[in-house]
Amino acid sequence: MNSTEGTSHTGCHAGSSSAMDETRAAAEVARRRVRIMSATSHPTLPRPEPVAVPAARLALRSDGAARGLLDGAWWPRSRDLLSELPALTAVLDPLWGRITRIAVNPMYWPVIPRKVPVDGHIVKVGWFADEIDPHKVLLLSYGIGRWDLLIIPPETGTGAAARLMAAASDPDRPPLTASALIAADGGPHGVTATEAPLDPDKVGEYEGGVSAVVPEQPPVRPAA
Repeated sequence: MNSTEGTSHTGCHAGSSSAMDETRAAAEVARRRVRIMSATSHPTLPRPEPVAVPAARLALRSDGAARGLLDGAWWPRSRDLLSELPALTAVLDPLWGRITRIAVNPMYWPVIPRKVPVDGHIVKVGWFADEIDPHKVLLLSYGIGRWDLLIIPPETGTGAAARLMAAASDPDRPPLTASALIAADGGPHGVTATEAPLDPDKVGEYEGGVSAVVPEQPPVRPAA
């Protein structure tokens, strides 16, 4: 009797163990299916491609050409120096040496930052109310030289911009100031301006909007 009961209990335990193993196996299969379904339902999205910065639109005088009032023309896409300067220096740095400072007239630039980060360095920005033509940008490369570019207004049409670029970069044309060149082409901002002599060594005195002659409507400047 005892032997029979022992055999019966052993068979019962073996059956229970087998059932538990089957239950565990079924649960594991179910978990795998859930993982597969989750991976299928939520695929990994591709990373967005970085947006390429448009190249600066420039026309420069050829190497060796006699220096004039202008060394070429720049046609920015906006009046935002923070967004426009990096593309400009990306072209000019390899040609003229690292551009370290620029100066503009505040008339057509609503915001003039003190510094603009560009590829690998910082460009310091100054402004002059009377000493710089409203349609010109002065660029300085530390220890190398100074260059002056006509600024073609961003809203200028393609045809007019092409004519102005050609005129500003042509060494054989009679020398004209930037504003006189704009006016001669019948541009929207044709204002004849007589520029006072500007010493590049004094640009540092005018960084961040400090000027000997304060304009009636000074540009907006970010807080320090």
